[in-house]
Amino acid sequence: MSDFPVPQVVDPLPSPALERLASRARAYAEAATSANTRRAYAADWRHFTSWCRRQGCEPLPPSPEVVGLYIAACAAGEAGRRPDRVSTIERRLSALAATYASHGTPLDRRDRHIAAVMAGIRNSHAAPPRQKEAILPEDLMAMLAVLDRGSLRGLRDRAMLLIGFAGGLRRSEIVGLDVGREESEDGRGWIERHDGGLVLRLRGKTGWREVEIGRGSSDATCPVAALEAWLRLGRIAHGPVFRRVTGGGRTVGVDRLNDREVARLVKRTALAAGVRGDLSEGERRAAFAGHSLRAGLASSAEVDERYVQKQLGHASAEMTRRYQRRRDRFRVNLTRAAGL
Repeated sequence: MSDFPVPQVVDPLPSPALERLASRARAYAEAATSANTRRAYAADWRHFTSWCRRQGCEPLPPSPEVVGLYIAACAAGEAGRRPDRVSTIERRLSALAATYASHGTPLDRRDRHIAAVMAGIRNSHAAPPRQKEAILPEDLMAMLAVLDRGSLRGLRDRAMLLIGFAGGLRRSEIVGLDVGREESEDGRGWIERHDGGLVLRLRGKTGWREVEIGRGSSDATCPVAALEAWLRLGRIAHGPVFRRVTGGGRTVGVDRLNDREVARLVKRTALAAGVRGDLSEGERRAAFAGHSLRAGLASSAEVDERYVQKQLGHASAEMTRRYQRRRDRFRVNLTRAAGL
């Protein structure tokens, strides 16, 4: 997907300047999508080409008929494989379109061989979205209580949970934070400290945005105090904020945490704290992930919706409402309000 053509010039050999520009253009093209998206698309392209080899088909040039058969196979789960979810098939289709476009051979997703099959898959297999459970404030406090406050790892995990919740951050945004501006090549933002709290400068899919995290009413639940304690006792003055803790929990490393560690932390502490004890253990394990913090802020912040929308970086209020999941349903009873 990262191929970028060198412009055609009269001289059969491009000049060094054009080579450098082509290299720079490739880097910019790659920066248009996140690293996670590029990895997912590459894996989907490998999945497609492997299927083509088994079927005796050629992946290039793009053939709507072949792609239509491929997505049908994904939905059917042929050769003993588990059928893909509709969302997975849609992502695979996006990966194929992006990869073909990068080769200069666009795939027409509106072709009837693709569009009709995809519509049938949605009608036959689509299910309501399975959203992760929201971590509400009382859940978060219970989760903080199971952490070891006397260890560096416990201090780090406390700061991650509180910053992730108060900022409404994605897991990649949490681990992508640096202490200061432009301190690492793989950072996704940095922290600015103010008397009233923190301002996070985050790089997202559509550009940069600011996230404000104010000080809490108590040091026990204050995300700013938790972060300051972690940075001070972890002796972190620059570079990645959230790092691996090694040496039996006594040494802070230099490597940035993988974003999957956020999901593992949320799941582990939610289970240990007994959050949603009304569910079975298997259901509880499937209910929580990194997005639970983000959904928790959206579900519990009693402020005008537009402030929540801005904090989460959503382009529309409708997207923000998808994150607002409360357990105390029917607070507004339209049946009674209508006089019944």
